[in-house]
Amino acid sequence: MENLTSTYRLANGYEIPVVGFGTWQTPDGDVAVASVKEALAAGYRHIDTAQGYKNEESVGQAIKESGIPREEIFLTTKLWNTNHSYDLVMSSFEESLEKLQTDYLDLFLIHWPNPVTFRENWEEANAETWRAFEELYEAGKIKAIGVSNFLPHHLDALAKTANIMPMVNQIFLAPGELQPAVVDYARKHNMILEAYSPLGTGKIFDVPEMQVIAEAHGKTIAQISLRWSLQHGFLPLPKSVTPSRIKENTELFDFELTETEMAQIDSLNGVVGKAKNPDTTEF
Repeated sequence: MENLTSTYRLANGYEIPVVGFGTWQTPDGDVAVASVKEALAAGYRHIDTAQGYKNEESVGQAIKESGIPREEIFLTTKLWNTNHSYDLVMSSFEESLEKLQTDYLDLFLIHWPNPVTFRENWEEANAETWRAFEELYEAGKIKAIGVSNFLPHHLDALAKTANIMPMVNQIFLAPGELQPAVVDYARKHNMILEAYSPLGTGKIFDVPEMQVIAEAHGKTIAQISLRWSLQHGFLPLPKSVTPSRIKENTELFDFELTETEMAQIDSLNGVVGKAKNPDTTEF
């Protein structure tokens, strides 16, 4: 039976746990330290943060205080939008390692493909950024490299100069937002799809159809949403700072949704909103 430490195999053979603990919007300091420690105590071995979340120090502190050996934890951070370009990748990467109190990352992602700062020449900026990623990967400082919020045209542009294609694309995937074109592209190019905001930033709890399915299984709406994500072959990254919910979000492996239920959930178009267009974001 699958469990929290079951893994997907990335394109390079490296293994990534099938569920990760997200830390977006988790405030730096005591709250972040406590929630990450709680997640590790509940059995998570995959922690996701980002330079832009401004909580890397707390994540690093929590991992250290947990007493769990670093090599047992899959740790991801993401490059912030103002750090595109070869030199800024190199300097901000070192800064992230320092904050996270580690000497390597399991996964490093480009957070957004077309930030405001580089909108005039995003393609060139991504190519330079990715060259730095590939170098850090070849040097063994990162076990896997990937992207986040990239659409097919951003990936096609990257492919022009890349020696290694991204192994992961982390995008907004939740009931109501299936991003079929991006999912299809990822599957054709052997990329794992990580699902951020898999509970639709809480909006999923107001969807009556989800309540019906949850009651049928004696599970919560959160558990149904995360199970749906897993059955699609996605890698959900639920975030919570509440101990009971952190634990609840791990209890996904003792039930299965039927094909009918999966189809019902797939048909819930837009109930949690839609992904931001990365070419028009204001950051």
